[in-house]
Amino acid sequence: MIPVGETTPGAPPAPPKVRRRRRRPLTFGRISFFVVFLGLPLALYLVFVIWPFVQAFYYSMTNWSGFSSSMDFVGLDNYKTLFHDDIFMKALRNNIILGIVVPLVTIVLALALATMVTVGGATSGALKGLRHSSFYRVISFFPYTIPAIVIGIIWSRIYDPSNGLLNGVLTKVGLSGFASYAWLGETAVALPASVFVIIWGFVGFYMVLFVAAIKGIPAELYDAARVDGAGRLRMAFSVTIPLIRDTIQTAYIYLGILALDAFVYMQALNPGGGPDNRTLTMSQDLFNTAFKKGQFGQASAMGVLLAVVTLVFAALVFLVNYLTGGRERKGS
Repeated sequence: MIPVGETTPGAPPAPPKVRRRRRRPLTFGRISFFVVFLGLPLALYLVFVIWPFVQAFYYSMTNWSGFSSSMDFVGLDNYKTLFHDDIFMKALRNNIILGIVVPLVTIVLALALATMVTVGGATSGALKGLRHSSFYRVISFFPYTIPAIVIGIIWSRIYDPSNGLLNGVLTKVGLSGFASYAWLGETAVALPASVFVIIWGFVGFYMVLFVAAIKGIPAELYDAARVDGAGRLRMAFSVTIPLIRDTIQTAYIYLGILALDAFVYMQALNPGGGPDNRTLTMSQDLFNTAFKKGQFGQASAMGVLLAVVTLVFAALVFLVNYLTGGRERKGS
């Protein structure tokens, strides 16, 4: 006889017994936990985030003036009007330029500076950054502590053609052609000058962010790369960037969202949109359409398009990161 609990030789093993999970009873404590920590945040999110988007989309299909309770449903006419509006299309083009240039240049500069102050020191001995690197971090982070409107006003005074600091310094060193140069009034220079201000205000913050990410990389990886003969540039592309890819992706998305708005900076530098609307952004055009023209329905359509452009930008960043190496990292 075969003892109980044993199987015959050669027979497949008995399948393990599946234990059924017992449902815990819904007590007052569990229900209150769900309500407070799940239901309440969800309700707040729906009321203060989702519902305003729904309202904006509804208003974008009306001719609401913003100061009256009466409105007529016009369907997609506001969107058709926008795509035939030369001023709005220029603003859209300017936003796309900002969304490409500002994140790219800011991240490249911030990453280069972060690499210098963390692993850019002597090529022999222990791996370390530049001397007095903490001082450089404090100085570079300082512009981020200044409010955006203050930064815009300061640089508008620096760019002033008659009494600006920039023209004064350039003329002092012998460049007399800049005696009355209008940096924000020239068609070819207005947008690059404005982009510089935004980059100046944010490069220090993202340098500190990348410094924190780089310090989380084990020093042994850099030592191994140095033993293999890798230089600074090779270590940056083979060690630093792949290991802080997620941080770079997050920084790019945040910078892109800021650049696609950029209302405060552009309004402080050039409230009128600059020469030939070269610095006009969609948010500025939205503000003018709503509060100066009283066309809140069309302004809502601009806001919906700005939200769509922002979502498309974020999706493209995720897609590029996935196709350029994020896929292998997720699967590892």
